[in-house]
Amino acid sequence: MITTPDNMRSARTLDRVAPPQPLRCTAVKRRLSKCSVKSVSSLITMALLLSACSPTLTNEGKAGKQDVASGWQIDFFDDFDSFNTDNWQDQILWVNNEDHCYVRDNQFNTREVSNGTLKLRVVDTGVKRPCDNMDKVGKKHPDTQYVAGRIASKNRKEFVKGKWTARLKVDDSGQPGMFPAWWLLGARNNEPPIQDPDETVCWPMTGSGEIDIFEHHSDGGPDHYAARAIKNLGYCGGGDWQALMLVQQTSLGEFHEYSVEWVGKALIFRLDGAEVYRNADQGDQYPEPMFAVLNFAKINDSPMSRDWVMEVDWVKHEYWKTMGSGL
Repeated sequence: MITTPDNMRSARTLDRVAPPQPLRCTAVKRRLSKCSVKSVSSLITMALLLSACSPTLTNEGKAGKQDVASGWQIDFFDDFDSFNTDNWQDQILWVNNEDHCYVRDNQFNTREVSNGTLKLRVVDTGVKRPCDNMDKVGKKHPDTQYVAGRIASKNRKEFVKGKWTARLKVDDSGQPGMFPAWWLLGARNNEPPIQDPDETVCWPMTGSGEIDIFEHHSDGGPDHYAARAIKNLGYCGGGDWQALMLVQQTSLGEFHEYSVEWVGKALIFRLDGAEVYRNADQGDQYPEPMFAVLNFAKINDSPMSRDWVMEVDWVKHEYWKTMGSGL
């Protein structure tokens, strides 16, 4: 069977499609060699049968074999039956002047895994408390009553190009200050946590580039998201958020698949498999390994009336595999 994301929980590996069986030509040839030709029609029949046994493939046959053999192959898949520390780590840092404090280990239920999904939350604790989040220059976050969840595949699952997809939803979108996101960052980024000696590159330079697959900013109201490549302006902190951005309407409270893929020199953004946006010449601007980030941020000091939740069903990465005709 061909496995799709909807049934991956019961079938983790892709079953191979059995190739069509070749025509058993040896028996045909043996039978014909024992027969006498009695008519012109017999001659025609013999010719047709023997031609079918020829090892030469038609162009259509060659193309068919290549099409069946080529396609996206899954090399990473997490359906959040548990929080797998081989795939993810809590990422604790302060960026974008965000109002909340990221916390570890599902404190305050900010990073819950249950019933086969991940729930990342922003929670109002009701009381200001110290926050240990630091920005990249060492400034400490002020005390805050808001806490949130953020995970990254940094130094766990990092890939060069390919295709990244997540199936997720955000309930009650458009609340003031909401800022949930599903995105990629270059693996040499110099923001916390610094775990390898090559993590020295400032955003958004090559090695620390950013691609936003799904980002909901509440300023635009409910049921929309942005997808974009961040244009590198050539200096630390020089990223253009607007030049390569799509704003797309969809029902955020329902599960959808949000993806980006590299095809040639292009970055292609998809919603439920359908192309919604293309950055034609941006693919080669991201030659570095990239890791995935899922987070729910609070971008301003607006009050909250309830917990905010982004629920993630699964995440996967795929690579494009092309086979020759000799299958």
